[in-house]
Amino acid sequence: METITNRRSIRRYADRPVDEALLNSLLKEAERTQTMGGMQLYSVVVTRSAEGKARLAPLHYNQPMVTAAPVVLTFCADFNRTVQWCRCRKADPGYDNFLSFLNAATDALLYCQNFCTLAEAEGLGLCYLGTTLYQPSDIAEVLGLPKLVVPVATITLGWPAEHPEQTDRLPLSAIIHDEHYTDYTPQAIDDAYRDKEALEVNRQFVRENGKETLAQVFTDVRYTRRDNEALSAGLLDVLRRQGFLD
Repeated sequence: METITNRRSIRRYADRPVDEALLNSLLKEAERTQTMGGMQLYSVVVTRSAEGKARLAPLHYNQPMVTAAPVVLTFCADFNRTVQWCRCRKADPGYDNFLSFLNAATDALLYCQNFCTLAEAEGLGLCYLGTTLYQPSDIAEVLGLPKLVVPVATITLGWPAEHPEQTDRLPLSAIIHDEHYTDYTPQAIDDAYRDKEALEVNRQFVRENGKETLAQVFTDVRYTRRDNEALSAGLLDVLRRQGFLD
């Protein structure tokens, strides 16, 4: 699909609102997404107000597109609605556990991705914020999320005011395994990452961070062990607070 092959993250948006009817139409169409047991274990918080975006911005490290975009969408893993339905129908739900969170998170992410594809097909631009799982407890508080609801993805949405270069991707041979998983040899790693490491933008990335290899930028600067362990602890804490872990 041309929309997929040409897609790129948009961080600058035109001063033009996203029509509510269009947004709701796309959200409705995305409901045809595959879902666990037909339960649709997701909810979306739509933030349009300047005040609401200003409260979310610090929780996404003040990335400027959070306040600049016409719309911010927070996709949530949501078992609350299903549990309330069960209790209203004399059924005893058993969904306050880690497996249920994983099922709901999968539902929410599938829904988010299909919405993104539909939105881009309409000419809208968006940026996926990987920071949602960095401070989920604070995001949950700002958005008033009840028990059994956890934010798992955020996108900023609007009409593009830029046409940035696409970021690189690994060759297909790097990710496909026929019949069974074949572990990577040093030669296979060289073949998979050769083009990525040769890009001038990535070579500059290495130089400006004072590192020897691109991999060191990822391990020592961007996604460090210390940060990963601290953020993991925060995620486990919000899962306990929101009722998915004992």
